Amino acid sequence: MENIKETITVQANENDKGKRIDSFLNEVIEDATRSYIQKIIDGGYVEITGKKTTKSGNKLKGTETIVVNLPEDETLDLIPEDIPLEIIYEDSDIVVINKAPNMVVHPAHGNYNGTLVNALLYHIKDLSTINGVIRPGIVHRLDKDTSGVIVVAKHDEAHTTLSDMFKEKTLEKTYVCIAKGIFKDKSGRIETLIGRDPRDRKKMAVVTENGKIAISNYEVLDESKNYSLVKVRIETGRTHQIRVHMKSLNHPILGDATYGNSTDGIARQMLHAYRLKFTHPISKKEMVVTAPIPEDFKRALKFAGLDIDKINF
Repeated sequence: MENIKETITVQANENDKGKRIDSFLNEVIEDATRSYIQKIIDGGYVEITGKKTTKSGNKLKGTETIVVNLPEDETLDLIPEDIPLEIIYEDSDIVVINKAPNMVVHPAHGNYNGTLVNALLYHIKDLSTINGVIRPGIVHRLDKDTSGVIVVAKHDEAHTTLSDMFKEKTLEKTYVCIAKGIFKDKSGRIETLIGRDPRDRKKMAVVTENGKIAISNYEVLDESKNYSLVKVRIETGRTHQIRVHMKSLNHPILGDATYGNSTDGIARQMLHAYRLKFTHPISKKEMVVTAPIPEDFKRALKFAGLDIDKINF
């Protein structure tokens, strides 16, 4: 068997009774394609209560323990793709991108083209190799439908230093979002545990146990009758952190089909990584980079009756 990069153990419950194992795994493994799920089942990487299964159609009783051994990413010749990139800053050590919405950062689980990495391979000659062929240069990530600042390393020294900054939380990451409703408290600090939603494994949630500490600091910049423009500085980088924290305040992000009850016809969550402040990994000078607001976000601001000029920090 190939080397295993990650093992996921999850308990089926009554809500899972009658589900096919491939449908169940589609909830567990984020961003996985159907063909990838079938491949790991066919390859014997899935165990149901201690027994390997190779049949995608096996149905659950709702009491099983499922163990998924995810194999190491395939060694691929990733194809450079001429996908437009908005480069905010570039030197011999790093490149800073304003990531477009609807773009996956790096290939994973069967999604091997159309990603930021495919675009980087086309536009940037040198990228760090620490994360292997699947994630060259990638130090951190944004959700597919979150736009904004991503810093990419061109060589391994820059990559290692930047990775340490993220681990040690010495970078300042600030987002803007359009949230539903009017906030009673115009600023605040949210400190919770975030983990898998026990009722829906595709979602994250504020939990009381089996979670990781998540800290977000917010400030309302503008408000209209039904919406608020919010600045959020995060101290941690948990999966879906801002989206989960806004939902926990009963102010889900406009357009968020996963954590909101209505998207109001908006195609994606209105969340933008606007500003990143950090020390340059090589020159050690202080860097402050901002990502211009994308057109769909501008249209959503107009729809919500909010003032774009309030985003001026």
